[in-house]
Amino acid sequence: MIDMIVEQQKELKSDRAPRILVVEDEAPLAYLLVYNLEAEGYQVEHVDNGDEAELRIAESPPDLLVLDWMLPGVSGLELCRRLRARDHGREIPVIMLTARGEESERVRGLSVGADDYVVKPFSTPELMARVRALLRRARPERVASKLVLGDLDLDRDTRRVRRASREIHLGPTEFRLLEYFMEKPGRVFTRAQLLDSVWGMSAEIDERTVDVHVGRLRKALIRGREKDPIRTVRGAGYSFDETFSKD
Repeated sequence: MIDMIVEQQKELKSDRAPRILVVEDEAPLAYLLVYNLEAEGYQVEHVDNGDEAELRIAESPPDLLVLDWMLPGVSGLELCRRLRARDHGREIPVIMLTARGEESERVRGLSVGADDYVVKPFSTPELMARVRALLRRARPERVASKLVLGDLDLDRDTRRVRRASREIHLGPTEFRLLEYFMEKPGRVFTRAQLLDSVWGMSAEIDERTVDVHVGRLRKALIRGREKDPIRTVRGAGYSFDETFSKD
């Protein structure tokens, strides 16, 4: 019966954004995960225990599972083991979250079938990068390796940026900042949102740091009379100009 449901769900899949199931019982952490994954453009569902997660996965397998090790009911470790033993769960990428950082525990988590292992507390940008990497491997048609808007071309795989025929050299933070802007053209982000998503919630830096890096990014992107692709929204924050790609 479960396999029949899974096959029906596969037939309904289209070009929608990847769907991620977050299984986490710590409410603040679950909120952080859902918030940042939705900001990345994913469809996100959250449950707080292993039993409900098992039912949701059988009804509609997600494109990726973010799974806490310690859960009420069925543990994350046991849930991962069960999924890998069933046809509908074998191909779902799984990122295991845990406070256990010892090598033996990492080996244990990976041995039951987890694809990646992240120790709490973790860097939000690093986790988002791991999500993208797993989705790209599992479903490359769903995660573009290149972002192209107007004459700007950002290649995630090679970490290179070009504007028309000119190569642009960016530091890691400016690259991630541009990538984040280009993923959601037209959307206005506050400085606090950019700090959370680009630097991570644990970053102990001032919001003025965002202004400094946006300034560096603009300096690298613009030559002569080239149009500034980043729009400053007074009293709000910054946005990638949605009209930039129409020029």
